[in-house]
Amino acid sequence: MIVKVFMLLKEPKISIIIATYQAGEFLQACLDSIKKQSYKNLELFIVDGSSTDSTLSIIETNKALITSYISEPDKGIYDAMNKGVKIATGDFVLFLGADDTLLVDLAEIAFLLCDRNIVYYGDVLFKQSGQIYDGKFGSFKLAIKNICHQAIFYPSSVFKSYTFELSYQLLADHALNIKLFGDKNFSFSYFPHVIARYNQTGSSGSNIDSTYISSRMSLIKDNFNSFVYLYAKLRMVISKYLLRKSYYNKN
Repeated sequence: MIVKVFMLLKEPKISIIIATYQAGEFLQACLDSIKKQSYKNLELFIVDGSSTDSTLSIIETNKALITSYISEPDKGIYDAMNKGVKIATGDFVLFLGADDTLLVDLAEIAFLLCDRNIVYYGDVLFKQSGQIYDGKFGSFKLAIKNICHQAIFYPSSVFKSYTFELSYQLLADHALNIKLFGDKNFSFSYFPHVIARYNQTGSSGSNIDSTYISSRMSLIKDNFNSFVYLYAKLRMVISKYLLRKSYYNKN
C-alpha cells in the first residue's frame, strides 16, 4: 500500500520521440506544441533520416527544447523509433510524427501514469476530418483496427522485450500493440483525453502494408483467444467478398 501511494505521487518522466525525414514544412508546429507544455519532467528526442530540406535548421533553432537528436540514414519510421527508445531515459514513451501536434497538457494526465506495466492511451483528433479517434479498445476492436501511437504512453519496460519489426513498413505499431495485448505482463488502460492532432493523410493512411496484412491473422491467432480470431477471420472473408462484388458490379 505504501509503495502504491509513492508511485501515484511520483511524477513520471515522459520521453517524447519524433521521427523526421524532410519534415521542414511541419516540424516547427509540432515543436511549438511541446514548448507550451507546463509539465517539466519531459525529454525530447528527434531521430532524423538525413533530411536535406529545412528540417535540420529547425532542429538547430530549437536546440534548447531538444534533449538530443540524431540525423543519419535509416530504414524508415520504425527504425527511427527503435533508435529513439534506445537513447530515451523516461518512465514512459510517447511517439509523435513531425506533422502531428500535442494537444493535451501532460500535467493533466501525468499523475495517471502510475504503473510501469500498463500501456496507457487516449484519443487523437484527426487533422483533416475533425473526428476523434477512437475510444476504448478491447481485443475484438484491436484485431481489426489500431490505437494511434500518437495517443499511447508506452512504459519503457516494453522496449526491453520488444522492438518495432522493420518488415512491417507501415503497421509495425499495430503488430506491437497486438503482441502487448496478448502479453500477460502488460495491460492497457484508457483515459478519455485527446492527446494529439494526427495527420491521417501520412504514409500509413494512404498506403498498404502488404507484409503486415499477410501476417495479421497469425498475429491475432497467437495473441488473442479463438473467438477473436474467428471474428477477425469472418470480417476478412466478408470484406473480400464485398470487394469482389463491388469490382464485378463496376465491370
